[in-house]
Amino acid sequence: MTTSARLEGLDFARFIAFVGMVLVNFTVAMGAEGQGSFLATTFVGALEGRAAATFVVLAGIGLGLTANKAAKNQEFNHDFNDHLVWLTTKRALFLLVLGLLNSLIFDADILHYYALYFFFGVFFIRMSARGLISSIIALLVGFVIMLFTLDYDVGWDWKTYTYKNFWTLEGFICNLFFNGWHPVVPWLAFFLFGIFLSRLSLNQIQAQRQLFIFGLIALLTVEGLSLMTLALLTGAEQDLLDIATTEPLPPMPYYMIAGMASACMVLAFSLWISSKAAGLSKTVGFRLCNNIGRQTLTLYVAHILLGMGTLEALGLLDGQNTSGTTDDAVLASGIFILVTALYVWAYTKFFTRGPIENLMRIIAG
Repeated sequence: MTTSARLEGLDFARFIAFVGMVLVNFTVAMGAEGQGSFLATTFVGALEGRAAATFVVLAGIGLGLTANKAAKNQEFNHDFNDHLVWLTTKRALFLLVLGLLNSLIFDADILHYYALYFFFGVFFIRMSARGLISSIIALLVGFVIMLFTLDYDVGWDWKTYTYKNFWTLEGFICNLFFNGWHPVVPWLAFFLFGIFLSRLSLNQIQAQRQLFIFGLIALLTVEGLSLMTLALLTGAEQDLLDIATTEPLPPMPYYMIAGMASACMVLAFSLWISSKAAGLSKTVGFRLCNNIGRQTLTLYVAHILLGMGTLEALGLLDGQNTSGTTDDAVLASGIFILVTALYVWAYTKFFTRGPIENLMRIIAG
């Protein structure tokens, strides 16, 4: 598979993750979790926390591929390493500012966390595969230790899912590194896992098949272990029950492994579609999906400002005396994605990158 095909596979994976993210965020924003038909609630519930995790893994893969390409061209010397660190730092600062602005209207923003994943992740770019795996394990174990030694509930109002002290220095640091929506510990592990995956032979069908099978087995295993552990801990305190959860809050090892497994499956499927399903990959629909995947930064902001803004104007957000269901959220997500597709189809006739992607290039290089 050519580099172009591999990049298209990553774009398609980003598209899948974007659709999942919209479904989950609209469901949460509408207060529709667990309400509605069995099919809709089960489907959206299975996506919760997994779409965002896939995005972070893909970000790590992207950075890793950049470094790999330089290494193959014998460009990865001290000067290139300094350049990559500086470029990544500038982009991280851009994402941090954008994310903090977004946090003013959307508490569950992920962009300001993304900034830290890139900032710390770039220093792992030359680490060995064994070192990356060891670091991932350390982050997972470290979070468990933090959970049992620190107060995970500090700052949270769990009834409204708001973080009271976010805009204080102590609260911001605690949220960013420990008990926020996507804390650096342990979420940086997803980014490092992406760097690890970038070193595999992703262009080979056999590797793609193995990656998908590994992801499926790991996902089924961890979900099964979670159910067994929860059954054994019936009646135990919540802190012990949290150990066995595959829910994103708190992000315990079972959840983290499930997130990595899901990302492996999405990545393998997307790479296979791009490399082998030639007839499908040349269709207008497939190219449109890839173009959506190339604008996920712009579309992430759009789904909050425009998507949730429209839901609020229609009185459909949680707390507006609505009785929305997951089915309603799925319908709203479908309409938003359709509008998104129409916008991207028209926009890409004139421009290659999305508006915010272009802005980041201009400001941060």
